[in-house]
Amino acid sequence: MEDPGPDPPDDPHDGSTPASPSSSGGGGGGQASWLLRVLEAARGASLLSASPAEMPPLTVVAVERYLAEAPPCPPAPPCPAAVPPQYWYDVTLADGSRQERCHLAPSLNGLVQRGHLRPGARLRLTRCSYLYDERRLRYGFPCLEGVEWVAGEPPARPVPVASAPRPPPLRGERKHYLPLWNNEDPYGDAWEAEKPPEKVDVDVSKLTSLGHLEMTWRSRIHFHPLLVRVLHKSRLRYYGKPEKKMDVPYQAYFEVADSSGMISMVLWNSLCPEWYNSMKVGTVLFLEQYAIKNSYPFKTQPTPGDSQMKRFATIEISLNVRDPPTKISIIPEEMVKPEWGLPEVKYRFITRSELDNLPNNHSCDVIGLVTFVGRIERARKREHSEDFWLYRWAHAIDGTSEQPFILEIFATSQPDVFERIHPMTYLVCTQMRVVRDLTDNPSSTIYLTTSNESQIFITGCHKGQPYTRDTKVKNFIHWTKTQSEADQMKKTVIGGYYPLPRPPNSFLKYCKSNRVESVLKAIGEMGKEIEDLHYREHKRIAIQGIISAIRYINCSNVAEDASGVEPVQKDASQTLEISTVSKEDGVQKENLQTKECTSFLGPQYAPGEQQWHQTPQSKKSTVKRKTEAEEGSTSVIPVPSYHYFTRSARKKFGLDKSQHEDFVQDKNEQPVSDSSQYYADQEGLSAMPETEETRGTCDSWQSDLWAQVKDKLLKYLHHSTVFPESIPRKFDYAHKDLLMQQYNLHAAVYQPKEMRTDKNINEFKSASGLGYYEVTVLGINHDVAVDVAFLPLFYPENPHLLQMEDIENDTLLSCMSCISAYHQKTTSYGALCDTFPLSNEIVKAAMDLDGKHVVCILDICHLGDDKVEVFLSKIYKTVEPDVLGLVCNQNA
Repeated sequence: MEDPGPDPPDDPHDGSTPASPSSSGGGGGGQASWLLRVLEAARGASLLSASPAEMPPLTVVAVERYLAEAPPCPPAPPCPAAVPPQYWYDVTLADGSRQERCHLAPSLNGLVQRGHLRPGARLRLTRCSYLYDERRLRYGFPCLEGVEWVAGEPPARPVPVASAPRPPPLRGERKHYLPLWNNEDPYGDAWEAEKPPEKVDVDVSKLTSLGHLEMTWRSRIHFHPLLVRVLHKSRLRYYGKPEKKMDVPYQAYFEVADSSGMISMVLWNSLCPEWYNSMKVGTVLFLEQYAIKNSYPFKTQPTPGDSQMKRFATIEISLNVRDPPTKISIIPEEMVKPEWGLPEVKYRFITRSELDNLPNNHSCDVIGLVTFVGRIERARKREHSEDFWLYRWAHAIDGTSEQPFILEIFATSQPDVFERIHPMTYLVCTQMRVVRDLTDNPSSTIYLTTSNESQIFITGCHKGQPYTRDTKVKNFIHWTKTQSEADQMKKTVIGGYYPLPRPPNSFLKYCKSNRVESVLKAIGEMGKEIEDLHYREHKRIAIQGIISAIRYINCSNVAEDASGVEPVQKDASQTLEISTVSKEDGVQKENLQTKECTSFLGPQYAPGEQQWHQTPQSKKSTVKRKTEAEEGSTSVIPVPSYHYFTRSARKKFGLDKSQHEDFVQDKNEQPVSDSSQYYADQEGLSAMPETEETRGTCDSWQSDLWAQVKDKLLKYLHHSTVFPESIPRKFDYAHKDLLMQQYNLHAAVYQPKEMRTDKNINEFKSASGLGYYEVTVLGINHDVAVDVAFLPLFYPENPHLLQMEDIENDTLLSCMSCISAYHQKTTSYGALCDTFPLSNEIVKAAMDLDGKHVVCILDICHLGDDKVEVFLSKIYKTVEPDVLGLVCNQNA
């Protein structure tokens, strides 16, 4: 694509040939392009804007991000130094005959940040303008100021564009684009994939050693060449600032070593795109014309594999394009001579059986077979910042324990590997840190998290890596050869809501790094919290309230919605803000939840006169359930009989143990799911006669207080929708690309595939329970309330995927998890389910909290568009001693 250059001259024969505005090249004549005509009309209008009368659909080809320039500062007061950087976006649109690159008006940035405006989307351009850069001669660019979405139309194939270097961003003076969702990953064709090794004649007599450098560097200006091996590699650090004009503000640390010891080496600025991808762990470098500086004291330090190696911590090698211009050469491994004395890369691999005995923050390397990988999520680096960390969770087994490695993997500047992690791949993670806290909760889950120097590798990346010679890696490979691929496939899970790390058992510890007033959010403020979320941003918030009602929504884990219709979640602007909530509205809410469950189940369970239909009369007859222990003071009100699944119905639902999927090998020996039986079962479900036994159940409990105040609320928020993206799915190797695309982030550039599948994410079998709970939390002033969801995660084929002991001290949530696990276990093995989804244990635990103030920890995550999941993660009692002490200190 060509850069939109300056305006064409009035005289076409004056000898200059600038590019036309916003010209992106690509097929078809320019005059035949509707998009080009509109942009030219905006440039020629008196107000430099246009609103076209006709608006054919356009395809979004690319959405690219870059650092915005700092706004001009008023004379007084001075510009605040702590203002987080802002970003601009350029959008490439295609109309079928041409592609045009346009700047997105900053007022529309939220469309990108919330996942609406993304590559492949279809939209109509309602308003555009033309902006001139007053600091550049005859330079301007089009700007998108109004768009509307087109639903139901497939994206048009973008016009092919001749391969050319990517032009710089349209606005300002930035020279390159950033990755769309974080700042750590390399993005764009400026980043060289890998430089080939060079044949270099190394004169050993002219070399210096790291140990000699440390002793003599202050007395020298020029240094002799160095021959070193890379032992550790950090992720990229982007340090661009809006007020600075640096072209490529990147930095990366490496730990390099020779026979005398190990030292830090820093790769600066424009050398990063040229060399970062080529400098791998184990690479041998020949360095000439480098600089030596005092070491940065606050840099993270990796743990060396060889504990006896000397570290030169006072100085570091600086590689830059000038002062002096560094010369770098990569020596092929086959040319490395033993007499050079370069150290080998050593690792600290552990097995899963050894992990339980390791202390917090211990550094280690692990290898395992991936059994679960979660979706990519984002965490905001600082409050009100637009900078995010990317991370995902994964589980891997190595055969030494029934428990998996639980891995929190942050982006390590290896986007191709990070996005391709999937079940049944061999995963290696280096420089991981142990996370555990025996003081707060001895039974808490132990997991590993990446450090600044972590590297990750998956199947296809292992060849030639130094760790392949490690004994524990060889033992793992030997174990995998003894395993049945089909048996391991049955245990694989991908995507969905994942509740780790669990909140601590102590609310005091939850608040230890925050003031209480900044930790606790009012229920009425939840709408603003949700509105401020960015795409795939995960956030944990705390609210005070009273557990007032619980409702179980029973949904099949097999008959998912194949129609692609998703439940609609009410936006914050749609919440009730009236003085009273009518009984009719309460009925509508019940029916809304029924629709959610219907979408969860599939079109064959559409609400009808006899299917999943709750009439106003049945709503009025809803009663509270009391436990047997209260019979002395309160009479037990009878409840309707439980509608369990018969053995034949269970076979239809695929719930019997014998109904697990069979796996076969294709020609390439890749595991493929044999889903013929599954589709046969789906067809059987459609024709299955409706009976009492095949209807789902939605049992409920409500407190006396809720019955008194629910019709008098000022505001009632509904955030208990469970979206299809929240449900963990069974992994299907035949559709792994589709599944990985679903749980990765939207790409920056639209890449249509030649072979597209019509398979919908809802068609993949759920891996967890049969339903979820809706929990109503009443505000402590009894004037607002919110419905949130609790999703029990139990995997019958992989019970070690999540440890439920983490919530054993949380009686209500523990009961809901355990009862759901028991309910699913008995159903899966063909036993009759005679247990209420809302069991006596759950009701008793809820009534123990009746009327009491609690703190609820909520996990919220923006799934794109207008979908936000809100899950209840933890309940703290405010009568706990540490909470009372915290409140007293706050009041003091």
